[in-house]
Amino acid sequence: MPSFDIVSNVDNHEITNAVDQANREITNRFDFKDTNARLELSKDKITIIAPSDFQLKQVDEILRNKLAKRGVDTRSLQYKEISVNLSETKQTIEVKQGIDAENAKKITKLMKESGVKVQASIQGDQVRVTGKKRDDLQEVIAMLREAKVSIPLQYVNFRD
Repeated sequence: MPSFDIVSNVDNHEITNAVDQANREITNRFDFKDTNARLELSKDKITIIAPSDFQLKQVDEILRNKLAKRGVDTRSLQYKEISVNLSETKQTIEVKQGIDAENAKKITKLMKESGVKVQASIQGDQVRVTGKKRDDLQEVIAMLREAKVSIPLQYVNFRD
C-alpha cells in the first residue's frame, strides 16, 4: 500500500546562516552603532538582545527577513515574553521541530472530514498516511496545502 509521512522540520544550517547574516547587518547599520544589539543562537533557541524595545523589534524584523530569504518558514518560530531590565531588552524565540500531539490530531481530523479513503497514524512527531491508491494520497497532500495549519508541513518518504 502506498504511504507517506507528514513532518515539520526546519533546516538548522539555514537558521545558523540567517542569524549570522542578521548579526552582520546589525553591526554594519548606523542606527545600531555602539548599542551592543545582537542575536545569539543556542541549539533550538534564538535570543534577541537589544538596548530598547524599539530596537528589539527592528532586530526581529531583520531576522525575519533573513529567514524568509533562506526559505525558513516563520510559522516554526515561537516567541516568548520580552524581559526588560535597565541596560537591555531580551526575547527568546524557540524553533519548533516536529509535529506536536495537538496539531497531529488536527491533521488527522482534517483527513477524516475530507472523506478521502486513507488511514492516518500518529508516530511520535510525524503522521504516517496510508491509502490504497496513489491518487488518494496526492489528494490528501493537496487538501492539507490548502488548509490553514499553524505549522509548516513537509511531505516525505513517499512509497508506492
